[in-house]
Amino acid sequence: MSGHRPTIHDVAARAGVSVATVSKAVNGRYGVARDTVDRVLEAVAELGYESSLIASSMRARRTGVIGVLVADFEPFSAEVLKGVGEALRDTPYDLLAYTGSRGDEEGWERRSLSRLSGTLIDGAIMVTPTVVNVSTDVPVVAIDPHTGRADLPIVECDSFGGAREATRYLIELGHRRIGFIAGRADLRSSIARDAGYRSALADAGLRFEPAFVASGRYREETVREVAIEMLSARSRPTAVFAANDISALAILQVASELGIDVPGDLSIIGFDDIPEATRLPVPLTTVRQPMGRLGAEAAGMLLAFMRGEEPPSTHLRLPTKLIPRATTAPPR
Repeated sequence: MSGHRPTIHDVAARAGVSVATVSKAVNGRYGVARDTVDRVLEAVAELGYESSLIASSMRARRTGVIGVLVADFEPFSAEVLKGVGEALRDTPYDLLAYTGSRGDEEGWERRSLSRLSGTLIDGAIMVTPTVVNVSTDVPVVAIDPHTGRADLPIVECDSFGGAREATRYLIELGHRRIGFIAGRADLRSSIARDAGYRSALADAGLRFEPAFVASGRYREETVREVAIEMLSARSRPTAVFAANDISALAILQVASELGIDVPGDLSIIGFDDIPEATRLPVPLTTVRQPMGRLGAEAAGMLLAFMRGEEPPSTHLRLPTKLIPRATTAPPR
């Protein structure tokens, strides 16, 4: 090749890959296996292409930072962040917690990933995203993902099983009028918790009552509104299962304001087991999901992708556990 300055096409031919793959490899972008990257870089060195601006930018594009995108810094995401941080403790990566959400805005993650990837972060974890898929140059893992078919690697908990266990527990206590305040309708977990609630009612031969079901969307003010309506009704439920602990705590406050005794007149179960659940005068019965482990498993999966490896699984579903406390009792 005397007298010929090597080009990216020469590197691609020598490595036996496409030009697009060469570009991804030398820029450290997501989607190229480790052995392919090594083969491309070997071709770069052999051809003397390492002086090229695109090749020399490879390590400059590495930021050493993993981003965690959350819609809000509430208790669930805080516990997930702790798990991610623990998993990264002995790695060279720093953690960047980021939110670009504005209220109920959908699709904010795409805009945020476009802004962050390749310049500020080497990979990302999206917590309860509002989107099914994203297009980005860095690897991405979703925790508690959006509903619908997704190509993203996923880490979630057994929401269906946890909700069914919670509802069965109330039935075993003797409750027959059991309400449910649901979460975000766009999340797989929320749909699964609704299905688990209905499944437990059906298994016990109890009729599903639409008047006993409302959507709180995981927003405290919305939960308060629907809880006031539900608990003020002439024929109100004797127990309520809430799709997360924040909702359960809001229901507990509404019950207090209405003069309804918990658990004497109303049993309440949440979902998550956030730290606040045990700090109340009446500790909350709840379904514990391993929030820290969700973060740690997502981080481990992401690190494998960043090394060019295929993790053992790209869809993890972690178990839940019912934690009985003081907000549940047999009905009077």
